[in-house]
Amino acid sequence: MSVREALRSAPMVNDVPGLRLLEVGDGWDLVRTPAAVGFLALAHLRATGTAIGPVLYDGPNERLYYAIGTGTAAGWSDLPVRHLTTNSWLVAPGTEQVHDWFGGWCELPEDDTLTDADALRAALQHPYVATALETVR
Repeated sequence: MSVREALRSAPMVNDVPGLRLLEVGDGWDLVRTPAAVGFLALAHLRATGTAIGPVLYDGPNERLYYAIGTGTAAGWSDLPVRHLTTNSWLVAPGTEQVHDWFGGWCELPEDDTLTDADALRAALQHPYVATALETVR
């Protein structure tokens, strides 16, 4: 199931209009990055023409969440990211709330496109992104 489809069927968070509770690990996992690093990686992915799946910006916590294929993120321990999979949940704005105080969806494809985990790792290890990583560590 695509992230967009999951958003349509996900329950609201405490009946707050626009916020949904998504179960992670059913067709897609997430990689959580610090926003400063995640935005640089996103710019790199866009510049290289890489297919990008859903990317959520969590403004209050200054994080980006990249949707990747389930089971494709191995060995992220050398980077300041967190891999979220089965038994993880994400509070996210629904499709009707693309941008607001929360942050919003930087990317939300109409189809089931996911960001390739290897391409994301390469973007996070790109020299100009790695420089920003040093400030996060």
